[in-house]
Amino acid sequence: MTIRVGLIGLGEVAQLMHLPLLADDPRFSIDAVMDVAPSLVAHIASRYSVKRTYSVASDLLADADLDAVFILTPDQIHGRLLAQAIDAGKHIFIEKPVCLTADELKPLLPRTANYPKTIFVGYMRRFSRPFLALKERMPAQQDVLHARVRDIICEGPFFIRQTRNVFRPKDVPREIIEQGRVETEALLRSVVGANATKEEVRAYQVLTGLSSHSFSAMRELLGVPTRVLAASQHRGENVSVLFDYGHFTAVYEALIDNVARFDAGIDIYTDRAQFSMNYDTPYIRNLPSRLVVTRSTDETTGTEVVGPSYEDPFRIELDAFHDCIVTGKPPKTTLQDSLADLTLFADVARAFLR
Repeated sequence: MTIRVGLIGLGEVAQLMHLPLLADDPRFSIDAVMDVAPSLVAHIASRYSVKRTYSVASDLLADADLDAVFILTPDQIHGRLLAQAIDAGKHIFIEKPVCLTADELKPLLPRTANYPKTIFVGYMRRFSRPFLALKERMPAQQDVLHARVRDIICEGPFFIRQTRNVFRPKDVPREIIEQGRVETEALLRSVVGANATKEEVRAYQVLTGLSSHSFSAMRELLGVPTRVLAASQHRGENVSVLFDYGHFTAVYEALIDNVARFDAGIDIYTDRAQFSMNYDTPYIRNLPSRLVVTRSTDETTGTEVVGPSYEDPFRIELDAFHDCIVTGKPPKTTLQDSLADLTLFADVARAFLR
């Protein structure tokens, strides 16, 4: 079965990850693309031999010859495109965050209760081999003493400039750019408040983007925390959060700076074991990741290393999407699952403002 795919949004994530993987996979066919920049549509159509091109998302969604759509646009329009894709009855892959606010997502949940197609949210880190290995080895919840989750990173442009060519159009209509800024600001402030500082608004945006991977992975391993004990932000891109899990605390750290490294990972501690896994930047494909498990008795200490794995988490994620379409089984990264992240983001934002 070849799944005929249309892509909405042809920017960085589409060009670096989704388009190459779809083009390499004989189970998928890239049949249509859409973007608001005519030059970008033309470039991608030529590069990937795509015959049907669109400048309006609703026109692509009305294409009866498409089985599935990938929503890869800026975050502020995810919600309304998701609603349109549901109305069109397509299989849907939507990049995280599924929306910027819980209020955008909640009205869509009743409409998808009996939806006959797959709706899959792109949390690719939860499909990496070390993460899956960690999940298999997770200790009992009552044995966890502490957890540390982190995203200490340099952003993508540093790595992209040295490794990959990205087509950056210069013909996006100015009114669309301005509308996007206004919509994004309004959505973010609907959570953090009209009187929040620019830094507080930016910190919430960091949560919805960078931190969504880590919050989502933390929830899969440890469940939803009881509450946010404390949170702080500095200059909008340095975020620290303490999560209460009852008998232990999970610490989350995020820092975006200009040191060229990507230190992201999860550490789980028990009395006799430490589980540590890492993620590297996704902007360089196939970098190694690994899980290291250290266990001690009264007399000995031993270390298990799982990996390094060079397999692209985006490709494993694509396997999972295909499997859900073919078998009809629900994905683990559902809309309801994403709502838990959006709820946590809002709780953390409120803690910023205390």
